[in-house]
Amino acid sequence: MSFPGRFPTTRPRRNRTDDWTRRLVRETTLTVDDLIWPVFVTEGRQHEEPVPSMPGVVRYTVDRMVEAVARARDLGIPAVALFPHVDPAAKTEDGREATHPDNLMCRAIRAIKAEVPGIGVVTDVALDPYTTHGHDGLLDGETILNEETVLVLVKQALVQAEAGADIIAPSDMMDGRVGALRAALDKDGFTGTKIMSYAAKYASAFYGPFRDAIGSKAALIGDKKTYQMDPGNALEALREVELDLAEGADMVMVKPGMPYLDIVHRVKAVFGVPTYAYQVSGEYAMLKGAIGNGWLDNDRTVLESLAAFKRAGADGILTYLAVEAATLLRG
Repeated sequence: MSFPGRFPTTRPRRNRTDDWTRRLVRETTLTVDDLIWPVFVTEGRQHEEPVPSMPGVVRYTVDRMVEAVARARDLGIPAVALFPHVDPAAKTEDGREATHPDNLMCRAIRAIKAEVPGIGVVTDVALDPYTTHGHDGLLDGETILNEETVLVLVKQALVQAEAGADIIAPSDMMDGRVGALRAALDKDGFTGTKIMSYAAKYASAFYGPFRDAIGSKAALIGDKKTYQMDPGNALEALREVELDLAEGADMVMVKPGMPYLDIVHRVKAVFGVPTYAYQVSGEYAMLKGAIGNGWLDNDRTVLESLAAFKRAGADGILTYLAVEAATLLRG
């Protein structure tokens, strides 16, 4: 005799027998609309520089970047996130190049807006690409100055907004910066410019290849543990998100991604706001390293790793795999 709810009456495998059945009952679906592509931009013309610690990732000059962003748009990717590789000669202790209206970031924004309509531009607000010491804020001895840094971040955000940035994304983790940015943007007429806050950004070991890509790793003095979050904390992440939303953030982000999927899930469950995750450089390098050695299947690994973010509750993913994933998703 069989009983309802027990084997053999109940056979979960029935819904797994065919591809069409599996698609019909699938709970989580990854689409191109979920992808934001981080792009590194550098000085020069008609040039691409490979990032050795990130196989397949390059720094683009602005003209080459425009061509790459156009291809991403044509694949249906909704937005790109820009990160500058600043000429070392332009770096200073106070990172003043970040506030220059014709800096590399602003020129890249204007180029995309002029030549690639229909794709969103997310811009990083932090000082680490521009400082000689590699920190996200102003440094006094070994101390990161919070309020003084926020004043510079405001100027940085305003020149980016003036250049045409759609989403300002402060990654610096200074206290109170979201409220200051929102107030300044609104005061200068940029009420439609969105803020995607790096609300829960951890002091992670997974950022190394990114720092290679923007050229801050060699310059970094000490570490960032006094302003980025302790990897052991989860409730603190909820508090950070709560504060940033109260200050005017339109979207929030968890960074890194896969090691912190529990945080993504908690943030989405508690606040129900647009929640994003960053599949950071170290995650990318690990996957591509294993794929390059033949230990993992490329296509399946790419899509499965990104689907995990959606299953955890993310509304979208910043990922260096965006173009590759979009190509796979479009068949």
